[in-house]
Amino acid sequence: MSTRPPTHGSTRLSALAASVALFTALAVPAASADTPASPGSPPAPTVNLATNPGFEVPAPNLADWGSIPGWSCTGGPAEAAVTTTAPHSGASALTVTPADADSTGECTQTVSVQPDTTYTASAWVRGNFVYLGATGTGRDVAPDWTESTQGGWQRLTTRFTTGPNAHSIRLYVHGWYQQGPFSVDDVRVDGPAPAPAAAAGSVPTTDKVVFFTVDDGWQRTPEAERFIADHRLPITAFPLPMPAAADPAFFQRVTAVPGSSIQDHSVSHSDLSKLPADQQQVEICDARDALTRIFGTAPVVFRPPFFTWNADTLQAAANCGIRTVITADADFSGGASNIWHPGPLQPGDVVLMHWTDTLATDLQRALAAADAAGLKPTGLADYLH
Repeated sequence: MSTRPPTHGSTRLSALAASVALFTALAVPAASADTPASPGSPPAPTVNLATNPGFEVPAPNLADWGSIPGWSCTGGPAEAAVTTTAPHSGASALTVTPADADSTGECTQTVSVQPDTTYTASAWVRGNFVYLGATGTGRDVAPDWTESTQGGWQRLTTRFTTGPNAHSIRLYVHGWYQQGPFSVDDVRVDGPAPAPAAAAGSVPTTDKVVFFTVDDGWQRTPEAERFIADHRLPITAFPLPMPAAADPAFFQRVTAVPGSSIQDHSVSHSDLSKLPADQQQVEICDARDALTRIFGTAPVVFRPPFFTWNADTLQAAANCGIRTVITADADFSGGASNIWHPGPLQPGDVVLMHWTDTLATDLQRALAAADAAGLKPTGLADYLH
């Protein structure tokens, strides 16, 4: 708002209460039951799709300092922190202290959903004027809110049915102006999970194409950038969020050729097969969120570090909006020319490389191998559906 709020926020509180009442009256009501399954098929199991719902997952290595795993809070670490004082359950909860009179201390996360499906969002909250809601559902739905929890914990719940084109929603929780700190714990978005992501090492196609993928991002050389530009190479980049944030313009330049894209490679480059499912979801979703903030487009492909993954990885990836978990079937990194099947490169092969000081010569060698096989480098995401 353009004007400073009244000293005690009473005008804003009255206006908000009126607007919420009107919004509730006008909102399209959610369905009274979960979306039915197809005739003859069992109903999809209901699961909690929220990332780090109890604020118990530790921040991955290389994560932004002070960030809340799985969540984006407008005030950052100056407002939001995981605390261990009197959580609703478990060992910790989120406590948000709005830094000034113009902050509601909003924290959000993106949740992947299915179209035309009913979900129930809930959270336990403590404080005055705390709100829980969802946007991007495709159908307007009012938030749930409480004027005061009287010092204890209170559960907020809102139910919504997604529209025909909804594939993700934005879950939010916030306080209100000049109403002090609030706490959140045990968040849930209950509904059917998306189908697990597909796993692949190559792309089944008879087109005479090959896919050049480049991981990590720590060493960014002008020689590699120049080779990509001179040869108009479509590159699928899998940078970690930290080097991507350190030099976003570089990654925008090296993926400027049509067909290029920037995709997900986790936050910390950990072996995900050694992590529980909730930590895997944080690794993939937080990297997705960081890359979306930096480059404006959400990744739909995930490259697991070290090519290690399990069934939890495929479901966690799907919960983060990822369609395909991709490895590779050739490695041209660091002077290598390894093709992990008999013969030369074949249509649909995915070639692994890394952003290192050898990348320019690695690209030259990979391009020569593709030319010898009669293959043309093209964009990976365009071939994954």
